[in-house]
Amino acid sequence: MRNLVLATGLALLLAGATAFAADDDRPMPPQNAQKLSAIIAKVEQRDGFRYVKEVDWDKDGYTVTYYTADKAKVEITFDPVTAEPK
Repeated sequence: MRNLVLATGLALLLAGATAFAADDDRPMPPQNAQKLSAIIAKVEQRDGFRYVKEVDWDKDGYTVTYYTADKAKVEITFDPVTAEPK
């Protein structure tokens, strides 16, 4: 029983280390990027805004997915430095 607990703990530790290493390959926002909260505030001011569903980051910028009051899905990619839509 003790060996099973030890093996399980070791497996979880190694799996966790692998997950943290995977994040190092993702691009980071530039040093002079606007705060994400400022970008979300712009989205919240758009006509018909209802709620934000998802925010994603990649080399092109922040992609914000939100829904409007009439249930339309909207995706906008924002430049991270200027906080303007691309």
